[in-house]
Amino acid sequence: MSRIGRLPIAIPAGVEVKIAENNKVTVKGPKGTLEKNLPVEMQIKSENNEIVVTRPNDLKKMKSLHGLTRTLINNMVIGVTEGYEKVLEINGVGYRAQKQGKVITFNLGYSHPVTMEDPEGIETVMDGQNKIIVKGIDKEKVGQYAAEIRELRRPEPYKGKGIKYADEVIRRKVGKTGKK
Repeated sequence: MSRIGRLPIAIPAGVEVKIAENNKVTVKGPKGTLEKNLPVEMQIKSENNEIVVTRPNDLKKMKSLHGLTRTLINNMVIGVTEGYEKVLEINGVGYRAQKQGKVITFNLGYSHPVTMEDPEGIETVMDGQNKIIVKGIDKEKVGQYAAEIRELRRPEPYKGKGIKYADEVIRRKVGKTGKK
């Protein structure tokens, strides 16, 4: 039995979950609404303020889909109640970012500034010139946009310059040594 898949998902107060045909799940909460088409093989039932996901058989594919389906629904419920956020830090001399409206302009040591526009449903907040907070209700979109920002200038292992997640640890390397 899937340890994650068999856990029921508690529906908090103020959250409404609708399960349509072909496992189209709609979660409506205080922060917004999320929709997702989940694998049709799984049976999703809503009973007395809990959602239970069951699988038809014990094939390997069904076992993996079982845990995935439950986690996706749980992420949607958490997203519409609390929301998700990722914090990025910019390290390096002269590396900075400015935000105007929905557009962030990065100066990252390239010959030109790089601009990025916030996608639909995602909000970025600047905390000083070198801290970016990406917020949203969809965990997948928040993670993807944060990864795209990080990819503009990945942290390098010698001086640690670049854009990194706040909780990320950069493995440092020893630089060149002079002749003796």
